[in-house]
Amino acid sequence: MYENMTFETILSRMMERVSNDVDKREGSIIYDALAPAAAELCQMYIDLDIVMKETFADTASREYLILRAKERGITPYKATPAIGKAVFNIAVSIGSRFSLEQFNYKVAEVISEQHFSYKVICEAVGSEPNHTLGTLIPIEYIQGLTSAELVEVLTPGEDVESTEGILKRYLATFDKQAFGGNRADYIEKVTAIPGIGGCKVYRAWNGGGTVKCVIINSDYQKPTESLVNDAQTAVDPIQNQGEGLGIAPIDHVVTIVGVTETRINISTSITYANGWNFTECKPYINETIDKYFIELSKQWADSSNLIARISQIESRLLDLEGIIDIGSTMLNGVAQNYVLGADDIPVRGDVIG
Repeated sequence: MYENMTFETILSRMMERVSNDVDKREGSIIYDALAPAAAELCQMYIDLDIVMKETFADTASREYLILRAKERGITPYKATPAIGKAVFNIAVSIGSRFSLEQFNYKVAEVISEQHFSYKVICEAVGSEPNHTLGTLIPIEYIQGLTSAELVEVLTPGEDVESTEGILKRYLATFDKQAFGGNRADYIEKVTAIPGIGGCKVYRAWNGGGTVKCVIINSDYQKPTESLVNDAQTAVDPIQNQGEGLGIAPIDHVVTIVGVTETRINISTSITYANGWNFTECKPYINETIDKYFIELSKQWADSSNLIARISQIESRLLDLEGIIDIGSTMLNGVAQNYVLGADDIPVRGDVIG
């Protein structure tokens, strides 16, 4: 805003106020007296420009955006730990600690005494442990333990909310006021539950007073049954549905369900560069398709229906080394874009190229 208020401009304006019969050349008494003041004024305008930018949410840095959002009752979501399912060959004590690569886990709850399965909580917060499964190593010796495996992530860990996420929620408060169990209220509060990345709300889905919330996890995949149950308990516990003992207002009977995964089989005709073939390219093809489908799933909560587009798949595969041309692509046997259901997200099926 004050880019034109440079040292030279300010000094020139100050010099114009001095009579011309006075020596104003660089090194003169007048010049040496005014130059430091002009430099300070220039710095003041720089600081003032920063203040102006920090005043508005669109241009504020994270620190001041948090202060602005706080005025609307919004605080950043904190980082949360991943909760996993671990299976052992014997019963282990609650509180037992194990390590897996660089992460440590603590046994928190029994899932099945018969199968020696437990909920374990990662001691580090954030999303990094979400895709790390494998053999758990006991930190302290446990007699008789010969097998310990982390087999599933029940509730994904989440990183601290991004600046973009805070800004999006802040601006949304001006469009949709969350209040007393309206749609915006459900979306805001259900999405705030650790491990949940998005939510769609349906009114009167099973008669008057009923509400259905469809959720996706924070990795933008189908949530586990454990996460769905945790969300159900937080929103409207099954044993006391409609009593208002959770997030939901009294007399709202809420059902929490997860998104449905739709397998999309892809067949296409690929021309490979010399020295390349489908077998060598397949890992990269699969990874590229998976990334595209995750990008789609991130849009699920704000879309009526996701659309898997042939053009997107072909253009992304063409960027891979070893592929020089592609065509005749079909999704689930049809040569057209695939429109998913309102509560569906895409997952990669068979790929033939």
